Amino acid sequence: MSSPLSAAPRFRMSKPDWLASPKVLRTEVLAGLVVALALIPEAISFSIIAGVDPSIGLFASFTMAVVISVVGGRKAMISAATGAVALVIAPLNHEYGLGYLVAAVILAGVFQVILGALGVARLMRFVPRSVMVGFVNALAILIFMAQVPEMHDVPWAVYPLIAAGLALMVFFPKVTKVVPAPLVSIIVLTVITVAAGIAVPSVGDKGELPSSLPVPGLPDVPFTMDTLTIIAPYALTMALVGLMESLMTAKLVDDITDTRSNKTRESVGQGIANIVTGFFGGMGGCAMIGQTMINVKVSGARTRLSTFLAGSFLMVLCIVFGPVVSDIPMAALVAVMVMVSVGTFDWHSIQPRTLRRMPLGETIVMAATVVVVVATDNLAIGVVVGSVTAMVIFAKRVAHLANVSGVVDPDGKQVVYSVTGELFFASSNDLVHQFDYKDDPDDVVIDMSGTHIWDASSVAALDAIETKYAQRGKKVTITGLNEPSADMRQRLAGQLTGGH
Repeated sequence: MSSPLSAAPRFRMSKPDWLASPKVLRTEVLAGLVVALALIPEAISFSIIAGVDPSIGLFASFTMAVVISVVGGRKAMISAATGAVALVIAPLNHEYGLGYLVAAVILAGVFQVILGALGVARLMRFVPRSVMVGFVNALAILIFMAQVPEMHDVPWAVYPLIAAGLALMVFFPKVTKVVPAPLVSIIVLTVITVAAGIAVPSVGDKGELPSSLPVPGLPDVPFTMDTLTIIAPYALTMALVGLMESLMTAKLVDDITDTRSNKTRESVGQGIANIVTGFFGGMGGCAMIGQTMINVKVSGARTRLSTFLAGSFLMVLCIVFGPVVSDIPMAALVAVMVMVSVGTFDWHSIQPRTLRRMPLGETIVMAATVVVVVATDNLAIGVVVGSVTAMVIFAKRVAHLANVSGVVDPDGKQVVYSVTGELFFASSNDLVHQFDYKDDPDDVVIDMSGTHIWDASSVAALDAIETKYAQRGKKVTITGLNEPSADMRQRLAGQLTGGH
C-alpha cells in the first residue's frame, strides 16, 4: 500500500531550453557573441546622440540585455541603448545634465511597469498587418541609412572590405552553418586589416571603451517636485516610445519564430530593466530591432541565453579585450548591418503582383507608415500614423455597409424597413436620410435583426428617425435588436440631445 506522500504530485524544475542539446547551446553562445560585437559601435553612437560619455551607452546596453533576459516576455529579443531613446532624452541632458537624464530613465521605467500592469500591451491588437509590414520595411531602410555615414568620406579600402564581408555572409553558410557567418566575417576582416596594416575607421575611433563594471548609485539630483516636473514629460515620452518599439519588435519576432510572447510581461520587464539601468548610471533603452534580427534571423538564436550573453560578452569584450575590439574595422560591422537590412525588408510586399492584388487602402497604409518613419526617424510615430490611417480607411469602407430596404404592406397601412450592416458613427450618419418620412404610412416598423449598434451616434440616429416620424404623427416600432444593442439603446435613448 502506497503512502499518502507517494501519491503527492512531484515538482521538478524544467531544464532550460538552451540546454536541450549541444547544438542549441553553441548557437546561443555564438549568437550572443555576434550581437555583443554589433552592440558596441551602436551603443557608442547613441551615447554621442544623447550627449553622454560612450561608457554610459555601453553600461545601458549591458544592464538592459542582462535584466531583460530574465524578466522579459520575449525570448531571444535584444534590448539595449537605442537611438529612439537617445533622441528623446538628449534635450534633457543638454539642458540639465546627466543626473536628470538618469533620474528620467528610472522614472520612465516606473511608468513602463505601471503601463504594463494596466494592460497597455493589449493595444497591439489594433495594429493592422499593413502597418506591421510598413514598420518592417521602414526599419530595414533606417538600418541601411544608419550605415551610409560609415561609407561616406572614408578611405577607398573600406569599400572592398564591405564587399568582402557581404560575400562571406552570403557564401559561408553554404559551406557550414556551425559558426554564424557574421562572426566569421568580423574575424576575417579584422585579421586582414590588422595583419596588412590597412588604415580604415575602427571601433576604437568611435570612442573609448570602459575599463570597469558600472557601480550602482542614486542620480545626482535634488529630490523635489521641481525635479519631478522637469523629468516627467521626458520620462513619459521615453516610456511610450520604448514600449511601442519593444512590443512591435516582439510581435515581429513572434512571426519569425512562429511562437507567442507574453507582451504584458515584456512591458513590465522593459520597465524593470530601465529602472535597474538608471540606478547603474545608464542612459536607458528598449528593444533593438537590428540586433534582434542578427540574433534571431541571422544567427538562429531562440532562447534567453543569447540575450543574457549579448550583455555579458559586451562587458567582457570592453573590459578584457578592449584593445582587440578597438581594432575591429567598422567596415565589418557595416557589412553585417547591411545584410540585416536586406534580410529584414519584406520584398514580397512591393512586388508588382502583390501590389496589384492588395487593396489600395492596405498599400496606402503601408506606404504612409514607411514614409513617416523614414521622415521622422521615429518608428513609434510611424506606427501611430499608420494605425490611425488604417482606422480611417476602415471606417470609410464599412460606413457604406449599412443598408436600409423598405417594403409596404399590400393594404398600404404599414411599412417594414430592414436595416443590415454595422451601425457606428460613420455608417449611422447616412441612416437618417434613408427613410421616406413624408409618404410612408402611419405605422412604421424598423427591423434591426440584421445589424448591431456599436455607439451612441447610432442611438442618436434612431432617436432622430423616431422624432422625424413623430413630427408627422406617425408611429415607429423598432424590433429585432440583439441584447447588447437593446441595452445600449435603453440606456441612451432620449438622453443624447440635452432635451433640445
